[in-house]
Amino acid sequence: MALRTIPFRDIEEKTENMYEAVAAMSSQAKRILYERVVDATLKNTENDEFGVFDEVEEPSPEEYVELEKPTTIAVDQFLDGNYTWNRPITE
Repeated sequence: MALRTIPFRDIEEKTENMYEAVAAMSSQAKRILYERVVDATLKNTENDEFGVFDEVEEPSPEEYVELEKPTTIAVDQFLDGNYTWNRPITE
């Protein structure tokens, strides 16, 4: 997961409005993160009922899997053309 820069020119080629594109990528990143959290929560609580003071088991270092960041996935989807959004209709 190396850090990389994204030239503005690449984003400008895909959209007319840079701020609109950033807002679209941000909402996609939030959606990706939400899906991860919901999936993890459902997987961990299939048969268990948690109370207020119950402890959640932390994964061991051997079980830890580092996932790609949601913002990176959203930007890649946008640049690859795999993510489209609808502009709000203004009167």
